[in-house]
Amino acid sequence: MEKRSGITRIATEGSYLPKESMLEVKKKKNQLLIGIPKEISYEENRVSLVPDAVSLLVNNGHDVLIESDAAKAANFSDHEYSEAGAQIVFSAQELYSKADIILKISPPSLDEIAMMKLNQNLISILQINIQPESFMKRLGAKRITALGFEFIKDKSGIYPIIHGMSEIAGSTSMLIAAELLSNVKHGRGEMLGGISGIPPTEVVILGAGTVGEFAARTALGLGAMVKVFDNNLYKLRRLQNHLGSRLYTSSLVPRVLLKAVSSAVVVVGAMPAKEGRAPIVVTEEMVSKMRPGSVIVDVSIDAGGCIETSEVTNNSEPTFIKHGVVHYCVPNIASRVARTASTALSNVFAPILLSIGEEGGLEEMLWRDSAVRHGVYMYKGSVTNKFVSDVTK
Repeated sequence: MEKRSGITRIATEGSYLPKESMLEVKKKKNQLLIGIPKEISYEENRVSLVPDAVSLLVNNGHDVLIESDAAKAANFSDHEYSEAGAQIVFSAQELYSKADIILKISPPSLDEIAMMKLNQNLISILQINIQPESFMKRLGAKRITALGFEFIKDKSGIYPIIHGMSEIAGSTSMLIAAELLSNVKHGRGEMLGGISGIPPTEVVILGAGTVGEFAARTALGLGAMVKVFDNNLYKLRRLQNHLGSRLYTSSLVPRVLLKAVSSAVVVVGAMPAKEGRAPIVVTEEMVSKMRPGSVIVDVSIDAGGCIETSEVTNNSEPTFIKHGVVHYCVPNIASRVARTASTALSNVFAPILLSIGEEGGLEEMLWRDSAVRHGVYMYKGSVTNKFVSDVTK
């Protein structure tokens, strides 16, 4: 038997001793520098992150820059952001030149794109149908990686930001209608809903999507009699199941719709636009049959409106009267309740930003998260979304 050397013997005996387990080395977190500019779009009152979300990000090692008074319209002060750990900057140029990720609500203007630095990351809504021809070229020249939040999905396949804003718009639309029926707004002087001994208000809702569902929830909660119209039978069944009530539903049969609209006190337009503009389902002739002082709230005005008499209005002059019917056609209803809407946006954006940091940066995160990756329409200056590509040809 071959005699082992002392070193061999020591090495062999050492192999029998307990050893430390080899654990996976945790990926190094990436510190983010997030910029929140002041919104310059007309009547955009929301902000992308509220102070509580900023505090969460700062406590996780990230830096947040926010332009002074960026959240004033949503009733959050610079002091609240400063206390949460954000750095207040006093010029958009400084913010765009420093931040790695620009987080905003409205798409950037051409002037804002000019202030952006090379290879910056952008998260905002896109609204490609209303962008100038040079919009994508300007972003491409800066090699921007851009996510449109109307395209971002969650793990269940839902578009969380669009869903949240639709919930707000649906509920708020019914509160607007109630206000417009009151004497204060020179309406019919009726209470939206019903009490004992008085027939309930008749409400017609066009569309059984998220906006229609939450408009129906609010109207039913106030005691109104609700009729929902949609050509998608699956949505109508889902609506009845969600509300736990066998409310009146119908497909969009012109004769049936005319009868319902003629007797309604409130009509809410909530028809989604698959591509381009929303379909018109209520004609001017139908509107002319409505009772004087009735109210139309066309939430679909964001996509052109689903009622033929609808015209875009603003918060300064939100209504007009046609055929004796009060029309409310202000786009972006969620911005009317900016504090609530901003909090809803923060509830989506903050976890995404934390994940970006945990994964080591936006690029790493996009490789691993297909739901958020669905929101990318431009990667390092190249268009990656088929719909956007088709529209911009």
